[in-house]
Amino acid sequence: MTHTTTDQPGRRASGAVVPVLAFAGIVVAVMQTLLVPVIKDLPQLLGTAPSNATWVLTSTLLSGAVATPIMGRLGDLYGKRRMLVLSLAVMVVGALVSALTSELLTMIVGRTLQGFAMGAIPLGIGLMRDMLPRERLGSAMALMSSSIGVGGGLALPAAALVAQHTDWHTLFYGAAGLGVLSIALTLLVVPESPMRARGSFDLLGAVGLSAGLVLLLLPVTKGSDWGWSSGTTLGLFAAAVVVLLLWGLLELRLKAPLVDLRTTARREVLLTNLASIMVGVSFYVVSLVLPQLLQLPAATGYGLGRSMVVAGLCVAPLGLTMMFTAPVYARLSARYGPRTTLITGLVIIAIGYGGGLGLMDAAWQTIVTSVVLGAGIGLAYSSLPALIVGAVPASETGAANGLNTLMRSIGTSVSSAVIGMVLADTADDVGGVAVPTMHGFRVSFLIATAAVAVGLLLAVFLPKTARRAQHTQLRASSEEEANLERAEQALRGFRGRVLDAGGAPVARAKVTLIDRRGRQAGATVSAEDGSYVLAVPAQGAYVLAARAAGHGPLASSATHAGDERAVELDLSLPGGAVTA
Repeated sequence: MTHTTTDQPGRRASGAVVPVLAFAGIVVAVMQTLLVPVIKDLPQLLGTAPSNATWVLTSTLLSGAVATPIMGRLGDLYGKRRMLVLSLAVMVVGALVSALTSELLTMIVGRTLQGFAMGAIPLGIGLMRDMLPRERLGSAMALMSSSIGVGGGLALPAAALVAQHTDWHTLFYGAAGLGVLSIALTLLVVPESPMRARGSFDLLGAVGLSAGLVLLLLPVTKGSDWGWSSGTTLGLFAAAVVVLLLWGLLELRLKAPLVDLRTTARREVLLTNLASIMVGVSFYVVSLVLPQLLQLPAATGYGLGRSMVVAGLCVAPLGLTMMFTAPVYARLSARYGPRTTLITGLVIIAIGYGGGLGLMDAAWQTIVTSVVLGAGIGLAYSSLPALIVGAVPASETGAANGLNTLMRSIGTSVSSAVIGMVLADTADDVGGVAVPTMHGFRVSFLIATAAVAVGLLLAVFLPKTARRAQHTQLRASSEEEANLERAEQALRGFRGRVLDAGGAPVARAKVTLIDRRGRQAGATVSAEDGSYVLAVPAQGAYVLAARAAGHGPLASSATHAGDERAVELDLSLPGGAVTA
């Protein structure tokens, strides 16, 4: 296992940190939706067959899926801001490569490099967790988590406007400029996190995970072209299962794995990640259906005959609503917890898709659908990092949120493949051109509703006992509430001092609370005078483990009755330097 140098880092972030990190997330989303307005023209623009042109989109998806958990782990080890800047820098290089070519292979190389920017989302969430005070953390993580939807919604009309009136390569120059601006703002405003996980980078695990993800996502994204029952598709799926199983066995044997599968297998983490896949599926359906419905000619009898730019503007409220949902989420989560907020968001998404089945006859109806879905997806997306942060140690937030972001990406990949297949199978042939039908659109909305229902079922089974732990980390929405929270911690739990063998106080010692099942129930770092305070999630028997540089580790058993008093317990560390 890895250990962190501190569990309560210095709260030295300025008020500009949150908008700068959220802007980085929006830039990443802009990169992802950059080519949506010109998808149908890519074969002609690149002088290639349609099946080859799809690699321009598939390459970005694959590299993003691979980079997300790896950059999260590298951030935990070597600095989250450093890896955030590196992710954005690779994206800028990729955008410039794409801007300077109309040749397919070079374009794919550039788009592959752009996919590395996906690591910015979990890295930004990790930086917020490490630096922000609790009263700002909930809304900040909500905004960062929603930024990918915000950027996607806002970029669509802007990219359509650029593509309609200028050379399409201008899209990549614009993305590169936004990336450079984001790097500059990050270097100027965002301090490096003091949190570090000890250990080395699991290179073999990174190679194994990368190979497994490529083998899994490649047939998911290309299955419609190759045929779902073809030998290539089935063979890649089988190879993915074998590689990922071997990778999992390897990770379980390592002391410092790329992904801590034991932590990932915890009920709250596992169910949150599975629910994330369902949210990803539901998010992408509206992005695939509504722009096509809006741009289809009115002569079809159901198309709304709008221009590319107007179609983008009608879908833009999806991202805007997600952005404005972040402060609403903070208040709801503070009062009811992120589990309840996730359930609420999923219910709203279900209402949006259910109502959307009958709201496809006018442009204003698509705007209503976008607003409702934006509110639901915003609440759901905002809840996911809070649930993850509340369930994993601070030293693993980058990797854990990277894995959660990957789960969302897998959801969008599955959504793209399934909805693309549905729309193709239900399309009408008009003069040799496949035209999507209203039946296909409605079936797509029903699939999204079914995915939300599965996500809702998973969310209901999230453990309620996690709420107090999340409450401790994320509840406060004002400085007064934060002070009250600290007072409550001092009353209900353990408090005392960490001392050395001679009775002198030990500063910055890590104190971990372990429950009877061997799970971490809390952690803190002793103050300069050696004092510590640890809240308990429930009454019962616990073990307090203490560790500090230059001292041997200590474990002490203690029981808390769950009443309104703190149990006084001094922890005396033996001498002698130890190796972490």
